[in-house]
Amino acid sequence: MTTGLQIALAGGALVGLGVALLLWRLVPMRPDAADVVKRYSPQGVRDREATTRAALSTTSATERLGVWALRTVPDGWWGRTPTRELALLQIPLHRHYGSKILYALVGLLIAPIGAYVLAAVGIALPIAVPVAGSLVAAAVLFWLPDFNARDDARKARSEFNRALGAYIDLVALERLGGSGSREAMELAAKVGDNWVFRRIGEELARSRWSGIAPWDALHTLADELGLPDLADLGDVMRLTSEGSQVYDQLRARSEAVRAAMLANELAKANAAGERMTLPMALLSVVFLVILVVPALLQLTGGA
Repeated sequence: MTTGLQIALAGGALVGLGVALLLWRLVPMRPDAADVVKRYSPQGVRDREATTRAALSTTSATERLGVWALRTVPDGWWGRTPTRELALLQIPLHRHYGSKILYALVGLLIAPIGAYVLAAVGIALPIAVPVAGSLVAAAVLFWLPDFNARDDARKARSEFNRALGAYIDLVALERLGGSGSREAMELAAKVGDNWVFRRIGEELARSRWSGIAPWDALHTLADELGLPDLADLGDVMRLTSEGSQVYDQLRARSEAVRAAMLANELAKANAAGERMTLPMALLSVVFLVILVVPALLQLTGGA
C-alpha cells in the first residue's frame, strides 16, 4: 500500500516538475542556428505551409497532435528522423510525430496501470518502480515508430527494385521501338498499375510540366527516397545515344538489378539456414539423450 512518504515524494516531484517547466518557459532560450536556418529556408517555408494545410484539413487526433508538435517542439529533440523512409512510404511528417507522441503517452500509462492492478490484488510496489517503468516504456515506444518506418521502408525498397527491373525492360523495349527517351519512360510507367510505376509516372509528369529533364527527375526522386538503382537508370538515359546501344545498356542495367536482388535473397537464405543449424543440433542431442539414457539406467540398475 502507498505510504505517506511515497505520497509526499510524489507530490514534491510534481511540484518540482511544475516549477521547472514554468522556469523553462519563462527563461529566454538560445535558438539553434541550424534549426533557424532550416525553418526559414525555402524547404522550411514549404514544410510550414504543408503543416498549415494539414492542420486545417485533418480530422485525426494523431495528426492534430503531430501538427502541434511540429510547430512547438524543436527539431533537435526528435533525434534522427527517417525522412527518406517516410517519403518512400508517403507518410507525412506530422503524422509520424503524432504517432511518436501518442506512443510515448501510452508508455507513460503502462507502468502506473500495472502498479494499480498489482496494488488491487495486494502486491505493493515502491513508487520508484512504476516511475522508472513509465520512463523506460515511454522512451522505448517513442522510438518504435522510427523502427517501424525503417523496417517498412526496407521492404518497400525491395519491392521497388523488383518492379524497377521490369520497368527498365519496358523502357528498353520502347527505345528499341523508336520512342524517344522521355516518351519511352512515360509509356513504360503507364504499363504497370502498382505503386512503383505510379510513383515514377507522377515524377515524370511533374518534370514535363516544370521543364526538368526526365533523368534529372529520376535523380531527384532517387536522392529523396534513397534508391541508387533508380539514379543509375537516370545516368543510363542521360549518357546513352540513339539505337541498339541504348537497348543493350538498359538490358544490362536490368540484369544487374536482378543479379543484386538474387544475391541478396541468397544471402538471406544462407543466414536462415545457419540459424536453423543450432535448433537441429539441439534436437539431435535431445534424441540422443532419449536413446542413451534408458540403456544407461538399465546398466546401472543391473549392476
